Amino acid sequence: MKTNFTLIFTAVLFFLGVAGSCASTKQGTLTASGVSQEAAFEMEEEYLDDSFSALLQDLPKYGNDSVKCVTNWSLYAEYYKQRNYPMAVDPWRWMFFNCPLATQNLYIHGANLIKFLYQNETDPIRREAYVDTLMMVYDQRIQYFNREGYVLGRKVADLYVFRPNNAQEHYDISERSIELEGNSSQADVLLINFQAVIRLVEAGLVDAEKIVINYDRAMDYVDFNLLNNPEDSIYYNLAKNNIEALFEPYASCENLVKIYTPRFEATPEDPELLDKITYMLNRSGCTSEELFYKATRNYHRLRPTAQTAFLMGRLENNQENYGEALKYYEEAIALSQNDGDVDKFTTYMLMADLSYRNLNRMSQARSYALKAAEEKADDGRPYLLIGEMYAASARSCGTDEVSTGAVYWTAVDKFIRARNVDSNPEVVSKANQLISTFSQYFPNNETLFFHGLDGGKPYRVECWIGETTTARPRP
Repeated sequence: MKTNFTLIFTAVLFFLGVAGSCASTKQGTLTASGVSQEAAFEMEEEYLDDSFSALLQDLPKYGNDSVKCVTNWSLYAEYYKQRNYPMAVDPWRWMFFNCPLATQNLYIHGANLIKFLYQNETDPIRREAYVDTLMMVYDQRIQYFNREGYVLGRKVADLYVFRPNNAQEHYDISERSIELEGNSSQADVLLINFQAVIRLVEAGLVDAEKIVINYDRAMDYVDFNLLNNPEDSIYYNLAKNNIEALFEPYASCENLVKIYTPRFEATPEDPELLDKITYMLNRSGCTSEELFYKATRNYHRLRPTAQTAFLMGRLENNQENYGEALKYYEEAIALSQNDGDVDKFTTYMLMADLSYRNLNRMSQARSYALKAAEEKADDGRPYLLIGEMYAASARSCGTDEVSTGAVYWTAVDKFIRARNVDSNPEVVSKANQLISTFSQYFPNNETLFFHGLDGGKPYRVECWIGETTTARPRP
């Protein structure tokens, strides 16, 4: 059935006009070229529980002439099995009108037979008539065998192939199918539905908000199937890629804010809506919008997680509310249950940088930087930051040439540590540059000799630094 569905989905993507550009690499496996015409009609698995014995057990169920029904069934089934479609059409047609309850295969095979007639017909009027007949086959299948949501999905997939410009019909049928199927909605139906919505919006027949609503719904169903039906992931990934490509032109910050603001104001405490707003605005790079801040704040208050706390920290930091930002970062660390919740190294580094540059809390900043180093022992950036803080404190912590120079010794100690633990060329280069720069502020040999510090004696640096370093002269 996967191969059969591939052919439908390929045709849908082709007529949508996005198959070549939006999923070029992944869709290579969905190419229908080289597939025989007969195979192209096999769009759905046959039902294997149909039998003549079932027909004979309940004769009234199969029309007024059950004997003739059996005869035509035998003829059409044999011709169909042999791929002799022209000979299968007449006995199939008789069954369609006279014993419609005989088997669901009557409709599965019938759709393929009608497509065969369509493809071998050159008269445009007759071709259109065949499309009408094909739609009637789907309607009668629903009438006698139900499965309305699924069958409507197959119906709209064929309608899109044969009548690609009937956007309103595509929308109406696919909308009903999705409404009935929910998480079971087929990938091509979700794609057709979204394309139809865009066309209707562009024609002024539907409000632009519908694009976002249907996008949200389609992504929910796609993600559900990617998680729960991995065997169908290729189809849902293709649908996802193409729906996102179609949505891109409508995902401007202005449009999203215009669409979501009234919904937020109506239900500002709805966590599902808040989740969608933050996701959509974040995805489109609209994190500086006031709506994003309000929605994220409310969502974090209702359903706090490490991720929402981290995001609130970034938002408060961007608004220069540094104390609040620090509280949220602390909360993100506290709420983090595993490495996937938040990047603790990055969070600690942000806390260290904020404490140093914006709050002038040197000891606290160093504490955060050291915690970052614990999270990532082979990263030298925490030591670069500590060294920078030490160097910035030289004038306030030193009272003379030696005590001031000693602070630079401790700074260079940290730059050397950064260079030693990290193999990243950028970090090593930065460390070397800082070592060269701040070594120029070391005391000279004469000064060290005068203070009895020659020969690499240890020296205790007080102030907030509180570290012992090694005395050495200016290079």
